[in-house]
Amino acid sequence: MRCFNRQPRNPGSTAVSGTSHPDRCLQEAAVVSRVLKIAGLIALAMLVLASAIWSGLTLLYTVPQNGLHIVLATGAAMASAVVLAALFSGRLRWRALAVQALVFTAVMSWWTQIAPSNERPWQTDVSVLPYATIEGDMVTVHNVRNFDYRSETDFTPAWYDKRLDLRKLEGVDLVAVYWMGPAIAHIFLSFAFTSGDHLAVSIETRKEQGEDYSTLKGFFRRYELYYVVADERDVIRLRTNYRQNPPEDVYVYRLQGRSLEGARHIFIDYINKINSLKAMPEFYNTLTTNCTTNIWFHSRVNPDHLPFSWKILASGYVPQYLHESGLLDRSLPFAELQRRSHVNPRAQAAADAPDFSRRIRAEADAAHPSQP
Repeated sequence: MRCFNRQPRNPGSTAVSGTSHPDRCLQEAAVVSRVLKIAGLIALAMLVLASAIWSGLTLLYTVPQNGLHIVLATGAAMASAVVLAALFSGRLRWRALAVQALVFTAVMSWWTQIAPSNERPWQTDVSVLPYATIEGDMVTVHNVRNFDYRSETDFTPAWYDKRLDLRKLEGVDLVAVYWMGPAIAHIFLSFAFTSGDHLAVSIETRKEQGEDYSTLKGFFRRYELYYVVADERDVIRLRTNYRQNPPEDVYVYRLQGRSLEGARHIFIDYINKINSLKAMPEFYNTLTTNCTTNIWFHSRVNPDHLPFSWKILASGYVPQYLHESGLLDRSLPFAELQRRSHVNPRAQAAADAPDFSRRIRAEADAAHPSQP
């Protein structure tokens, strides 16, 4: 250490009081060693705690819900508490860490073996998988959902096939649905074709009968990924007219600043993913494979796609991000554009009218005609 190289200012003098340089250096080294040891123990403790939380939640959410999941998750938590105690007591520290590592590795190995499936007792609204056949510019989308709702939970199921001409794709709308403040929204796209035809595609979780959505469960391979391909009278009207607990506010924005060729690329990429999921299911993930991140991934088929932003994770700010990037109408301040894009009152007035899609866009289209 540098303090051992110090020389007294007067070589002939002798220190008569205080601590000699070597002694002080040893004391400093001891303090540094102690601080590093404590910091290392804290880092290990954080690592143990993180692995314990992940293991416990994995067991809690992925083990069959028959009581065994609670027993295993509790056991994992108690084992981790013992490891943490051993970590700071000094006794059996490394053996305890080895046990924790083995437990974590075992849970991780088991978790990675959980496979997605298309064969489960699904809820009715996600029970039928959509798919498409492509013949040149003509795309036939099979199993387009178009339920007749009397309430959120009381409906008559219905699906139909829709034949679309890619040459008649005239625009893409972004739909933002809010129910818990400005930062969180469900985002999906609706593809607009001539003659007022629309095809909405909402990326969601595929839930089993009796299963509810949980943000935490979405991290642990609990839900399969599902693309709801639907008529707007289904997927938008459900949210504006029937969901009341909590109520949902829906905004429809026409995307601008991209070529129609780019819109076709995105549409075909959606179709390819829909067909892929029918052949090979995948898991939904709350952070990495959700309604908004997947839209961004689909947009990457175009070389001029937007860079990733934190606003894609805080999905409620996606419309604002698109406005800032020039992909929404910049002739209006965002607050005014947002006000005009709010469709709940118009959707409630339109009810099940055949021209539902035109009616919910009436005010925005009258003020600013849509542009591709």
